[in-house]
Amino acid sequence: MTNKDLTAARSRSRFEYPRLIIENVYPQLDGGRHPVKRIVGDSCRVGADIYMDGHNLIAARMRYRGPNDRTWRSVAMSYDFNTDRWNAEFPLDVIGHWRFTVEAWPDSFGTWLEELRKKVAAGLDVSVELLEGAQVITNTLASSEHPELQSAAQQLSNPKLELEDRLKVAFAPELATNMAGLVNESEITRHRHEYHLMVDRPEARFAAWYEMFPRSQGTQPGKPGRFKDAEKSLPRLAELGFDVVYLPPIHPIGISHRKGPNNSLTAQPGDPGSPWAIGNSDGGHLAIAPELGTVEDFEQFVKKAADLGMEVALDYALQCSPDHPWIREHPDWFVIRPDGSIKHAENPPKKYEDIVPLDLWCEDRDNLWRACREILDYWIERGVNTFRVDNPHTKPFVFWEWLIASIKEAHPEVVFLSEAFTRPKKMQGLAKLGFTQSYTYFTWKNTAAELRELFTELHNTDLVEYFRGNLFTNTPDILHEYLQKGGRPAFRVRLLLAATLSPLYGIYSGFELCENVPREPGSEEYLNSEKYEIKVRDWEASGNINDDIRILNRIRRNNPALQTQGNLAFHPTDNEQLLFYSRNMWRDDLLILVNLDPHNRQAGMADVPVETLGLVRDSTYEVEDLLTGQRYTWRGVHNYVDLDPAARVGHVLRVVR
Repeated sequence: MTNKDLTAARSRSRFEYPRLIIENVYPQLDGGRHPVKRIVGDSCRVGADIYMDGHNLIAARMRYRGPNDRTWRSVAMSYDFNTDRWNAEFPLDVIGHWRFTVEAWPDSFGTWLEELRKKVAAGLDVSVELLEGAQVITNTLASSEHPELQSAAQQLSNPKLELEDRLKVAFAPELATNMAGLVNESEITRHRHEYHLMVDRPEARFAAWYEMFPRSQGTQPGKPGRFKDAEKSLPRLAELGFDVVYLPPIHPIGISHRKGPNNSLTAQPGDPGSPWAIGNSDGGHLAIAPELGTVEDFEQFVKKAADLGMEVALDYALQCSPDHPWIREHPDWFVIRPDGSIKHAENPPKKYEDIVPLDLWCEDRDNLWRACREILDYWIERGVNTFRVDNPHTKPFVFWEWLIASIKEAHPEVVFLSEAFTRPKKMQGLAKLGFTQSYTYFTWKNTAAELRELFTELHNTDLVEYFRGNLFTNTPDILHEYLQKGGRPAFRVRLLLAATLSPLYGIYSGFELCENVPREPGSEEYLNSEKYEIKVRDWEASGNINDDIRILNRIRRNNPALQTQGNLAFHPTDNEQLLFYSRNMWRDDLLILVNLDPHNRQAGMADVPVETLGLVRDSTYEVEDLLTGQRYTWRGVHNYVDLDPAARVGHVLRVVR
């Protein structure tokens, strides 16, 4: 390197050539490109690797800024010798967008004081060291005023004072106290990145969802129920313990190419059509289907749900029927085929002739995107703070990043659930871009090996920082073979798994009645699907599993271990049909066993993680089944389990302390 190069290097910012190295800051996602997620009331624990040349001590602090902060706050970081990491944490007391970064500097005062102690203990002459201490204090103060520290510097450097008196000044606790937190700004190395946190309200991480078609809440077959009828169903859902009532699209339904029962291509007079074919002469996404009621009726429905401790989630489906007003007003917002026709939706071999997708990359996309934002604004004004987003993976990712950030800047309380049954990286990418929750592959995971693989990933990898899986047991589109063939025990098994494997889960109407008839063998479509016709149900019909739902939702609310992620562990059994896992938090220790075979009795030995639970390996201990109230005395690691699905599909055992 030439002299010219050295001169240029010295003139560069300390951020380009830092004295200290700060790396591996955690938590962070993709180098700070995307925010990690937390819940209000959490604390954010930050760790970093910090080191420098030589033997100097180091000081570090974390700087953070909440959504309402005008200036940065800071907290000192502490060093953990065992992990060689620096750590600090700060409370997250407001929902919204937070930022943090890490700063470090040579701890000149601490280094000097430590060396002085060693030399005094060794009986060495420390007169020069005392002069150095005065210099350290003076350099740290720079131009700031601090009479006590200035006096200390003068005494340390005063040769007329007795050495013993100068050492008393050096080792005085008040000197260390006054120097703590002071730093010469020119010595600070700040990490080159700011990291981001999105702090959500508690319901973003913990909630039980119920999907309900308002038009099926009436009492007369073939006649659509209205919001006033649906309002009468809310007390039942509240009593069962649900937190969120999710409604499929409530907008006017298209007439052209309207689907008939069982997705037939020809609708008969009176057939209601699919709610996902949005828009007709009565309006589009800002309108309510007249057969459901008025805007005032909907607002009353939302208020009634809130009075019962629940909230209403709406479907946000960016698609139109061929009769949507946008077709006439903005034909350039859609894909026009070479023959002049508008392209309808397809998912080969499925065809959706009654649905027309938007072209979010069209030339007039600025206006289209704003119109999509206005839909959310409109319903937020009417009390909706949760949206289930239909097929987001078929729309531009940059659109979602813009839209969600735009909404959450003004309304940080809004929750977005991604309905993206697609490849893992796409699902995870949408979560990174801002979706609060996501559907998962849970519906298709039914063996012990499949469940262990999926939930180890969701709880014990970096996904826990940003991906919140919402476990729907079924949907209007998905009736899995396990439910079709397993009967009532299968529904109880899947409910128990969903309610205890994730803080977020949901069911679609009819699950509590064990509806399980497919349209045809090998199909996951329901026979006489509610997507295309109106249903009237007896919610107390024989064989229902209402009691299971009620008990499990109560258990979830009473046990913090079931309300968070990252605290699940699987444990061995000698029978692969018995799935055994634990959920632990703040001495709330749950041991959960599930018989995955809905047809046969299964028994075997389960290996309890006694050391993790703080139990003596060969001692006896008591466990209480929260499903039944029964108590059992267990001993040591190996314990016998016997589950007959005709009577009991599993245990939720709490270790009695």
